[in-house]
Amino acid sequence: MLWPRLAKALFSRPVTDAPPAVPDVVVEALVQRLEAAGQARLGRSLAIRQVDCGSCNGCELEISALGNVVYDLERFGLKFVASPRHADVLLVTGPLTRNMRQALERTWACTPEPKWLVAVGDCATDGGVFKGSYAIEGGIGEALPVDLVIPGCPPTPTQLLEGLLALLEAQASG
Repeated sequence: MLWPRLAKALFSRPVTDAPPAVPDVVVEALVQRLEAAGQARLGRSLAIRQVDCGSCNGCELEISALGNVVYDLERFGLKFVASPRHADVLLVTGPLTRNMRQALERTWACTPEPKWLVAVGDCATDGGVFKGSYAIEGGIGEALPVDLVIPGCPPTPTQLLEGLLALLEAQASG
């Protein structure tokens, strides 16, 4: 019984969905808007530091998808950096846990001006499914001022890109 199932699994193609179709016109328009907003506000590309404050890692999977061949974050002039000292944006996922509050505040203090805080996902907004737990203080707004909320459980990579673009455009015009 095991051998036929194993043979079928080895010789059949995996069942996956086709990648989403990304129209070139939409991508080019998004690239131009991001470049214009980034240059107007910062004079360079946008550096992002991602901070996980205690999530289920659903949002992290979507954030890491931003670097794959479908979305390719760096073609938009956005890049992830390893240190908050090099970042313009803190992309925070997960609810604010008691254990991570001080680390998040220290990371925010290390980030140079101009800086923005983006709460990604429902958990970062208000605690999400973890709300009410003894270890959860609530959303990220309980500790720091949030500049942008990207809702969803988890938000798609397209929503993340559109949110970062909205943040840049709002800051460039304001």
